[in-house]
Amino acid sequence: MMSSVLNILIVATSLVVAGIAPSNAEQTGFIEGHLKIISPREVEPSDAMPRQTVTAERYAEYPLIILSQDGQKEIARVTADGNGNYRAALPAGNYILDVQDRTAKRLRAKPQPFSVVSNQTVHVDMNVIIGFAGIRP
Repeated sequence: MMSSVLNILIVATSLVVAGIAPSNAEQTGFIEGHLKIISPREVEPSDAMPRQTVTAERYAEYPLIILSQDGQKEIARVTADGNGNYRAALPAGNYILDVQDRTAKRLRAKPQPFSVVSNQTVHVDMNVIIGFAGIRP
């Protein structure tokens, strides 16, 4: 008797889990994009000069945050990989992509509103201009 009750509970739990998982998966979409870090400098004398490369550690200094549509709640945090690419799964809905501590770090970046649709990927790139605090128009 105890064994059959336990089997019924296991089957019922499995059905509930199986019923929930597909519906959640159907409502999930993705955001992906590229983080570009721009550092304005004075004009270099020659194009033969070596260009500064951006390392994985440098990308990690500028984590991206995904905010609710009203910008009040942090939904997720994403760090770009060593090539500047990022990807995250999100429930379907409207969001804003921004740079964490943008104002405090004195970064120039435009928050990007975007929408996630279930079973689809939206592409949103983010450009961050660093070191502009000393630049005057």
